[in-house]
Amino acid sequence: MEITHLFIDDANPEHRALSIYRTGAINRVCLNDNEYRTYGTLEISAHNHTALFHFDIVESLNELPFVSETGHGLDSWDEAFLHHSQLEKMLSILAKAEQKIDSQKKEKTLLGWHDTPIAAAYWRTIDPKEFLTFLNKLKTFVSETIEKDYDLEFIL
Repeated sequence: MEITHLFIDDANPEHRALSIYRTGAINRVCLNDNEYRTYGTLEISAHNHTALFHFDIVESLNELPFVSETGHGLDSWDEAFLHHSQLEKMLSILAKAEQKIDSQKKEKTLLGWHDTPIAAAYWRTIDPKEFLTFLNKLKTFVSETIEKDYDLEFIL
């Protein structure tokens, strides 16, 4: 079987329209609010969204007691909340994950595939330097959230 291998290009609008192209956001919220408000947002690019899963950071964060509608914790295609009492532990998990990433080694990861109408595999190249920059922004965002005594909402 002949397979077309397609590397996702964020600048290509046709690639951004694919269902495999995923972005996300992390919102600073207060779970005790009577109405839903956000107090800050950290956007997650498609590149960093993939890297969060590729480097097993989402899996590692699931050691924490996330609350989600599906009950699956932190997962793709779901919304999950993390209480502020868990944010110090989150920072610790992120720091451990960061140590395992080789900043010099670009990685390739398979996002998905299909057989019809033609066999195709969708790939993404992960730039570790770009992801480590995002990880530092995430840690800063979490630290600021701790200072303000807010909670986090993850939309992956």
